[in-house]
Amino acid sequence: MANRFNNLTIARDTNLQSGYRARELHTQLFAITQADREKLNGHAAKVVWLTGLPGSGKSTIANALELKLHAMGRHSYILDGDNVRKGLNKDLGFCKSGRAENIRRTSEVAKMMMDAGLIVITAFISPFHKEREIARELIGAANFIEVYINTPLDVCEQRDPKGLYKKARSGQLHNMTGIDSLYESPENPNAVIDCSFIAVETGVQMILNLLDSSSI
Repeated sequence: MANRFNNLTIARDTNLQSGYRARELHTQLFAITQADREKLNGHAAKVVWLTGLPGSGKSTIANALELKLHAMGRHSYILDGDNVRKGLNKDLGFCKSGRAENIRRTSEVAKMMMDAGLIVITAFISPFHKEREIARELIGAANFIEVYINTPLDVCEQRDPKGLYKKARSGQLHNMTGIDSLYESPENPNAVIDCSFIAVETGVQMILNLLDSSSI
């Protein structure tokens, strides 16, 4: 089966190759819709996609944003890169194909959680432009709010909360984004937050303003 993010084969199944099982799959339509869940919750469902270098402040912003949304009575959930890789995606590596599959799975989960009526906050490095654009297409451009946490590399290295940059610089860790693995900056994000000089509270308010302008 080809991974549509990178056209690499990730699994083989003779029935799938023949198209037999694919023909037997049908979308099940249920009585309760996303719109019904949004009406019950009292707000629109969206996906806030936080992207940026390791240590840039994605998880910090995500946590502060959810605290604010919770206080406002809005239903939300955070999909954090480390947490997802410790469970759903623990079988994936950090090569380009593994990173692409990590984002593909996350996009599918975010879409389902949005259908459940939630404001989904994803905090993933998601380094490649192509994968982020496919996530946007899957989720729907009107529901996808891309936030670039544009904290400079030198600041991220100074912080280095997990010691990853230190390991990468010493050669103990490979495929480290920003060091020996590419990070492609978003071309047209909905917001840009540089945590080296923008306060967390200010960044959160910027995202809330976007959510409000999206008829939340």
